[in-house]
Amino acid sequence: MNLFSATRWWAIVLKEFLQLKRDRITFGMVIGIPIIQIVLFGYAINTDPKQLPTALVMADRSEFTRSYLAAMKTSGYFAFVAELPDETAAREALARGEVAFVVNIPADFTRRLLRGERPALLVEADATDPAAASTAIVAARELAASVAQKDLTGSLAFLNASPAPFEVRVHKLYNPEGITQHNIVPGLMGVILTMTMVMMTGLAMSRARAPGTMENLLAMPARPLEVMTGKIVPYIFIGLIQASIILLAALYLFGVPFVGSLLALYGVSLLFIAANLTVGITVSSLAQNQLQAMQLTFFYFLPTMLLTGFMFPFRGMPEWAQWVGNVLPSTYFLRMVRGILLKGNDWAELWPNIWPLLAFTAAMMTIATLFYRRTLD
Repeated sequence: MNLFSATRWWAIVLKEFLQLKRDRITFGMVIGIPIIQIVLFGYAINTDPKQLPTALVMADRSEFTRSYLAAMKTSGYFAFVAELPDETAAREALARGEVAFVVNIPADFTRRLLRGERPALLVEADATDPAAASTAIVAARELAASVAQKDLTGSLAFLNASPAPFEVRVHKLYNPEGITQHNIVPGLMGVILTMTMVMMTGLAMSRARAPGTMENLLAMPARPLEVMTGKIVPYIFIGLIQASIILLAALYLFGVPFVGSLLALYGVSLLFIAANLTVGITVSSLAQNQLQAMQLTFFYFLPTMLLTGFMFPFRGMPEWAQWVGNVLPSTYFLRMVRGILLKGNDWAELWPNIWPLLAFTAAMMTIATLFYRRTLD
């Protein structure tokens, strides 16, 4: 008997190629994942963000203040988006995440500068993400000397001495020591919940297609929405348990401050868990088996890791990547959980990130119901 037949071997090879051709999801992963990784790492990832939104609180307007602001804009790190009336409005804008920096110029700045009293202007920075703010902070401090060399000439040259004739004081808010764990560990809550909720739900629903199980579901007088919501309720409790474990680790292992409300944290966590569970249901409705469900989960998880502000500064990404990130629920959850823990944000400040989560959940549930109903047919 021939121990190895090239004909039989080739027949098996052809069979596998034909099966791969029929499995469109797997074939799409083979082609799509390398392309997505190249595009994301090559174009979307940027650890040196520019054009960070900056607000002004100007009580003094002179050629010297205008010169410093022009230097900030020319540096490429700052983009002036608003002029606010006072410090209270500035703090509110920073807390909501509308701006990353606020430049506060006091009323007597120019008068004290001309007297040689070395006045100070204040730059307040949202330092929740140290990687996003650090380079811009260094640039803001170094601009004072260059502006002095440009403007303090002629009869004012005596003011252009070392140190610089005016001081740029930077207040790093919410994470003044620039501790990376204070930014990363709260973000891990979003990453872990995304991975586990989407995968567990996707596999659970895909498992229902096993022989006999789907027939039992079909025999039940239950609508698709009832079946799906009934299956995901246990995973809501699992998600809340995971969120609690991560929160305890953040507080007692890594010393992450908790300034906000525990009720708000669990409230937004519940919304985020629901959003991820609807993604898992949609994945299972599109997949024909558990392998495809895992592949689609990984396909969804990759941009969640890279485009939501967890690993890399969100504002450092190009505009098209930010558009993609703004579709993902993790982007909004990361902002909220960091805002609650580090800034003490309340419901009014969280609402701009809550309603996109609600809209995403409703859209995913609608899609999943439509595809699930088609599957039942």
